[in-house]
Amino acid sequence: MKFVDVKDLTVLELTKKKAALNGEIFEARMKNELGQLSNPVQIRFMRKNLARLNTALAHKSVR
Repeated sequence: MKFVDVKDLTVLELTKKKAALNGEIFEARMKNELGQLSNPVQIRFMRKNLARLNTALAHKSVR
């Protein structure tokens, strides 16, 4: 996910994506602790995507 993909979304869509991504990160962290996650680096990418969503939300609230 690039910032260009999320900058045009509405605030409601951004908050829904943010909540879904938080759940995915939680699940991935639990799987990683149990040793069931095949690629632990994907947690890092999910966190970066979450940061992109938070940045887009911050830009929307400033306007």
